[in-house]
Amino acid sequence: MSAKKRLYTPTVEQIEAEIERSNRNQRFVSAVRSTVFILITVAAAAVLISSLLFPVLKIYGNSMVPTLNEGQIVVAFKGSAFNTGDIVAFYYNNKILVKRVICDSGNWVNLSDDGTVYVNGTMLDEPYISEKAYGTCDLDLPYQVPEGQVFVMGDQRASSIDSRCSIVGCVAEEQIVGRIVLCIWPLKDLGFVG
Repeated sequence: MSAKKRLYTPTVEQIEAEIERSNRNQRFVSAVRSTVFILITVAAAAVLISSLLFPVLKIYGNSMVPTLNEGQIVVAFKGSAFNTGDIVAFYYNNKILVKRVICDSGNWVNLSDDGTVYVNGTMLDEPYISEKAYGTCDLDLPYQVPEGQVFVMGDQRASSIDSRCSIVGCVAEEQIVGRIVLCIWPLKDLGFVG
């Protein structure tokens, strides 16, 4: 006995269902591809903006207490104009330090024994520090800030190593990452930094 092969012919409904399933798969793959492309583009843009315009930094140490505390995450704004009282992040020995601008190039800085800061002979009003301290200072005072540099100090004057010490010294403007403008973490501290 020979068995005859029987050809299977799908119905029109089966063919339409298979075409619909194939189209659904293609739409799904296309949607996934588009979503991945958009996510990669957004992530790349965020990294670019973050590194070029708004660097995000984590605070380590206590040199800026009470203004900034260890563990806070802050956003800096890149720019070139820094005023007295601005908090800046800058590169120092492959690290990023955060300190407050006391004055810029050409100005004279002096410290009294109790830690009072004078700029060009005028006492600096510093409501952001909790207590004055002379700290570690090996400069010959009064000290004139060199051209293209800024004199910085931490808000925790007793323990901060900053421009008062020749190890750190004044900060060249090209070393500055940016001015700290916003605290974003923890959420209870969310707000502008000053």
